[in-house]
Amino acid sequence: MIQTVIPGIKHADSVNFFLMAGPCAIEGEDICLRIAERIVTITDRLGIPYIFKGSYRKANRSRVDSFTGIGDEKALKILRKVGETFGVPTVTDIHESPEAAMAAEYVDVLQIPAFLCRQTELLVAAAKTGKTVNIKKGQFLSAGSMRFAVDKVMDSGNKKVMLTDRGNTFGYQDLIVDFRGIPEMRDFGVPVVMDCTHSLQQPNQTSGVTGGKPALIETIARAAIAVGADGLFIETHPDLANAKSDAANMLHLDLLEALLEKLIRIRAAVASC
Repeated sequence: MIQTVIPGIKHADSVNFFLMAGPCAIEGEDICLRIAERIVTITDRLGIPYIFKGSYRKANRSRVDSFTGIGDEKALKILRKVGETFGVPTVTDIHESPEAAMAAEYVDVLQIPAFLCRQTELLVAAAKTGKTVNIKKGQFLSAGSMRFAVDKVMDSGNKKVMLTDRGNTFGYQDLIVDFRGIPEMRDFGVPVVMDCTHSLQQPNQTSGVTGGKPALIETIARAAIAVGADGLFIETHPDLANAKSDAANMLHLDLLEALLEKLIRIRAAVASC
């Protein structure tokens, strides 16, 4: 399924899940190239199709003094350089309709943030670029409701759509994952991804900085593969203490390889059932 949504992705004929991974935000060229090189080495060895992710701008921040980016064009050029250097697709968020055409000049996949998944104009603008569109399910929506987001893109003439679950609002300061949503959204005929890091966020903390439960990333990933997720979304960084965005819920890069090895075994076990 993934090869029809993202043509040319490496290892597309693999029986493995695919991986969307990278830092939360584009912090600089050197760190992005270092992260990408490490993940490409791992995913090539394991035969996992890989898409490098990084937000060129963080538009949804709790506090006005939070890090939002290094400059749109500078960050987008880094994303393009990562893709060209390692021969992998890249994905980034867009937030307003005019950003769709701009970002499409640099990346392969346009991602619609969860809070914006009902924004018709944004979805249509993304669809009209002809790029793959990854729509994150709103924390406030049921899995079934995402059919209409898919329809908005497909009715605009673009069949290259993915959906990503990132949990549901559970009270004011926590999220919970309803794994029934993965097979439900797969029934729409599109690849479904589990966001293993954002689904463990603890938003609305009194400090104005989002918290998280990174110790449970493996739990979320294992469960997602077990119920049939096509892909996983994992934010990762080699220096969490100095990461500029979402450090509280990212996976340390040193832990990624061992996690993926476990998940491949789970995928094989599920496939044999």
